[in-house]
Amino acid sequence: MDKPLEHKILKNHRLGIIVIGSALSTGLLVGSGFGLVRSGPAGILLNYSIIGFVAFLVLSALGEMSSFAPMPTGAGGYASRFVDPALGFATGYCNALKYLLSTPNHLVAASLIMKFWVGDTIKSSAIVTVALIVVLIINLITLKAFGEFQFWLALLKMTLLCGTIILMLVVALGGGPNRDRLGFRYWKNPGAFAGFDTSGPRGRFYRAWSTMVHAAYAFGGTELVGVPITERKNPRTAMAGAVRLTFLRIFSIFILSIFLLGMVVPYDTPKLAFASSSHTTAAASPFVVAVELANIKGLDHVINGLMLIFITATSTTDFFLATRTIYGIALDGKAPAILTRTNSRGTPVLTAVIPFLFSLLAYMSMSSNTKTVFSYLMEMVVGFSVLTWISILTTHIAFCKAVKVQNIPSDRFAYRAPFREWGSMAALAFLCIFNLSKGSELFTGKEFNYRIFIVQYIGIPFYLVCIFGYKIHQGTRRVRSTEADLSTGVCPIPFDEEKAQKKEEDRIKLASATGLKRVYRRFLSWIF
Repeated sequence: MDKPLEHKILKNHRLGIIVIGSALSTGLLVGSGFGLVRSGPAGILLNYSIIGFVAFLVLSALGEMSSFAPMPTGAGGYASRFVDPALGFATGYCNALKYLLSTPNHLVAASLIMKFWVGDTIKSSAIVTVALIVVLIINLITLKAFGEFQFWLALLKMTLLCGTIILMLVVALGGGPNRDRLGFRYWKNPGAFAGFDTSGPRGRFYRAWSTMVHAAYAFGGTELVGVPITERKNPRTAMAGAVRLTFLRIFSIFILSIFLLGMVVPYDTPKLAFASSSHTTAAASPFVVAVELANIKGLDHVINGLMLIFITATSTTDFFLATRTIYGIALDGKAPAILTRTNSRGTPVLTAVIPFLFSLLAYMSMSSNTKTVFSYLMEMVVGFSVLTWISILTTHIAFCKAVKVQNIPSDRFAYRAPFREWGSMAALAFLCIFNLSKGSELFTGKEFNYRIFIVQYIGIPFYLVCIFGYKIHQGTRRVRSTEADLSTGVCPIPFDEEKAQKKEEDRIKLASATGLKRVYRRFLSWIF
């Protein structure tokens, strides 16, 4: 039975929390441990700061386009509309593969989290199976129930991370049970940068540059702010504030977390799973290690348990996004029409089979080292994420050119990227260099690892084949600036008028609110 997907069920603040919670995912909770081990506290802080700024430029670019003309097809739809349908085709499938590979990666991360308690006594396949069953059950419920589930988990995740940041600050300043003021001790010993085979500044540069992948993995979900934009009641007004506040929340949590982790967790501690090959009960999350090293009894088990819940919840989100992304591609005519069929609740069940099959990749941890499988999947996720970012920036540059050529008045924009197309050009140049050179460490070692080379670079030929293959097969042509569609879905009312109307609606809601609801709307609603 075919039924349209459920729309406009989730409220603005719930969507905002879900987006932020999704961005604060395995990349920060687990992947930051990998980055800390390989690049040291200074290296990982530098990486997160650079990639964080690039992510801001990508988010700003997408925010400008999606607030001007909200579209349900996401980045791929904008690429088809403003650049070339071939780029839209490649972007859509790169985005889909990012979510398809993220799901098994989170499942592997869940098995790594469990090893803190069970070590090697329980096989990874059993843990993956249980987590996968949970993912399937949650994704088969209605969108409203799914949204409520994700909202409360995301809220709990943000609360835990904020609490952990405060805890790490207290520990660094000597407020822990052992009263030991750590300060920047671990920046001196074992050091600010992790070691490298090649001594000197060149070696540290290679190491820091190659491990920037971990920062890109952590920031890979920030563009999600544009995914549910058409689900909101007032898409333009919602997006205008969402870009600024969402990135401010995410960036502040990321940078503070990484900075404080480097102060309280040495990169060579055997308690961290990625620093030890023999310690089977080492923690996968550096946040758990921080609490364990601070000698706060029992709290490390609580945080590890919450990390397990969060990472499993993140895998359900990526499973959901993979399903909806493929569904959107099918609706756009770039995938078999059978994938548009839904059940009576509006869930595209047939489409959900595809992320389920990809989830089975998590069982590779049965025959290989779990940490190795995690790193392989992470490398591929980063590759497709960066290619998606490149498409967004390319599209934004073309969009800005079309706006100038067609003389679109500035009062039609709810949000403008702070650096306009110049910021997108700079970010595009950086990402192209980064994507081509992120495997530079492979060429400086004694042995060439072809497996890592494949997982790091497999996205590039796939991306190019999709673009040129679709272009040749369909005979598409580049969208010229004079022909770009800057009218469909664009609100004819100047944004200032719409903003004033929204402000009046908020004033009325505040006046009618009572008790805790009034306190929330007055003092807390901006946070969410």
